[in-house]
Amino acid sequence: MLSINYWQKELPFQYPFTISKGTKTHQPIFIVALEWRGIKAYGEAPAISYYNITTEKMREDLEQKKKFIENFSFTDPKRFWHFLHHLLPSNPFLVSALDMAGWDLYGKIRNQPLYKIWNVNPSKLPITDYTVGIDTTDKMLEKIEAHSSPIYKIKVGGKEDLEKLIAIRSKTDALLRVDANAGWTFNQAIELLPYLEQLNVELIEQPLPIDSKEEMKELKQLSTIPLLADESCVSMKDVDHCKEGFDGINIKLTKCSGITPALELIKKARENQLKIMLGCMNESTIGTAALVHLSPLVDFLDADGPLLLAEDLAEGLLLQDHSWQMPVAPGLGIRLKGSL
Repeated sequence: MLSINYWQKELPFQYPFTISKGTKTHQPIFIVALEWRGIKAYGEAPAISYYNITTEKMREDLEQKKKFIENFSFTDPKRFWHFLHHLLPSNPFLVSALDMAGWDLYGKIRNQPLYKIWNVNPSKLPITDYTVGIDTTDKMLEKIEAHSSPIYKIKVGGKEDLEKLIAIRSKTDALLRVDANAGWTFNQAIELLPYLEQLNVELIEQPLPIDSKEEMKELKQLSTIPLLADESCVSMKDVDHCKEGFDGINIKLTKCSGITPALELIKKARENQLKIMLGCMNESTIGTAALVHLSPLVDFLDADGPLLLAEDLAEGLLLQDHSWQMPVAPGLGIRLKGSL
């Protein structure tokens, strides 16, 4: 029989984190622990305001369904996810945290790290980018100087941020990825494209709002820079329309409801010749470890949560030459820092 514990935490950022949708100084996260025959396993889901799911909502839903989950006969994480998906259909964030803990438990039961269970090649680890939130030009340059990286993901809000990108390019030869978080209009995107091409931007993430499907199709035809869907690609059903308006998708575990559907999303994206980014939502080391195990399966990695946060809850990941090293311990390969 399973037993469940959970914690709600607020982890401070090193710098206030600003995107086109707003600013926050702390990242709310929800941690779950599954225990089976003395084996403890962990999962994590951050709360993101524009998806309207809070850590309190995750706590409430878990309390309501806790007995059903604890009585589940756990044998296989995929079967566990399908059970959770139907039990908690309106809370993919909580499902993701529990699914992650289920995979961690499965790996520990089998005494294998997850990448070995999935037959993932650990030699193909992509380099993670480092995200620079919207700020004054001086502050953004200060962050870049303090955090040397071969790849930066720059959050932008509109045309007014072009001068900031030009200033950043003048200070670094690193790859630049631009993330608008659905903050541009079609006309703004068209106006910005030539400048972004001159700045040698590697990719643009979610330039337009999610309801701009026809405009995205046109933008894709005009852009020489790959366009990746984030908010426009939440689940499997979104991939078909994304292949018409985007060159790739950003898969986030919390957004798609866990590791189990992420594995299927990766497969479907490959079948549709779409590039794949594996993205974070400012998770601590717990959630980041899951991304690391999956990362050799994708083209781009945005797994800088522990680098952006001033505090962490777990350890077990090593960053070497800007690349997370694959954990060797069973399951996720991480351990909590003391008592939560």
